[in-house]
Amino acid sequence: MKYLLDTANLEAIRKYNEIFPIAGVTSNPSIVKNEGKIDFFSHMNEIRSIIGRDKSLHIQVTALDTEGMLKDADRILNAVDKDVYIKVPVTMEGIHAIKKLKAQGIRVTATAIYNKIQGFLAMEAGADFIAPYYNRMENMGLDPEEIIASFAEMAALYHYPTTIVAASFKNAGQVDKAHIAGAHAATMDPSILVSALQQSYITNAVAGFDADWKSIYGDCTISEL
Repeated sequence: MKYLLDTANLEAIRKYNEIFPIAGVTSNPSIVKNEGKIDFFSHMNEIRSIIGRDKSLHIQVTALDTEGMLKDADRILNAVDKDVYIKVPVTMEGIHAIKKLKAQGIRVTATAIYNKIQGFLAMEAGADFIAPYYNRMENMGLDPEEIIASFAEMAALYHYPTTIVAASFKNAGQVDKAHIAGAHAATMDPSILVSALQQSYITNAVAGFDADWKSIYGDCTISEL
């Protein structure tokens, strides 16, 4: 299981990259919008400097046509670095772009996946990552776990090297279910990980341990004994 941060907020990336075992950072135009009108490439380069080259950075194209997507990809790779995964929505134009990008040996993350055929086509086109949208599928009355499981089954059956990175989450329970269904990774807003570790039953348990220790040793910690 791998965890990625689905944010472009530099402060959050700096903080949680230090705390959590993070495998990378993903973004999209909507996430970028949350940061305001930033100096886009300077911002993305700063994210890279924070996470390093050993972790994956996923940046999405904004053009809607194949040729425009290819131009966006070229600009991203030259303005940031060649290790970036180019995020491409799996549309008619997008699947065409994925084929062309993979023919050039470019790393690709296929995104905005809502159904099986999108994922299957992206795997066959050579996408390195596919990003099924868990919560959005659930809101549509679809079964995201069954769809993710089908991707994992096909990847194993036909030996696709594709990594399933589930996305679009509202809570940690959905993240857990995605992993159990077969997702290799999940990308989410940092707040989901934070909230999962700050549940009252956890903090109450820790407070109990603290009270019991202090009832015997006072404010002295083990390192101070």
